[in-house]
Amino acid sequence: MFVSTQQRITFGNVHYYVDMVFYNKILKSYVLIELKTIKLMPEAVGQLNMYLNYYAAEVNDEGDNPPIGLILCTDKGNVDMQYALGGLSNNIFASKYITYMPNKEELISQVEAVLARDSN
Repeated sequence: MFVSTQQRITFGNVHYYVDMVFYNKILKSYVLIELKTIKLMPEAVGQLNMYLNYYAAEVNDEGDNPPIGLILCTDKGNVDMQYALGGLSNNIFASKYITYMPNKEELISQVEAVLARDSN
């Protein structure tokens, strides 16, 4: 369920903005998404971790599960990010995104391949 874009969080007089906020009714969990137009940097992981801690303490209702963080970036690297993401108690995931949409036939083919793989 869509909640908001550019959701403001304020600490003291400093404002931060979560790029996108969703609520997953099945998981009973907020999903916070950060969009990065550059390679994933460790600072982004710390920023999202701060947002997740805030949501867990200040926004979650009784019965909600811990929030989940997702960072979408142009490149996530490997070795350095395993150290940046390792050991965190919050659920933070990083994924590379593409800047183009495949044509209709390619998209259908990719979806059918995933469905065929998952049915086996």
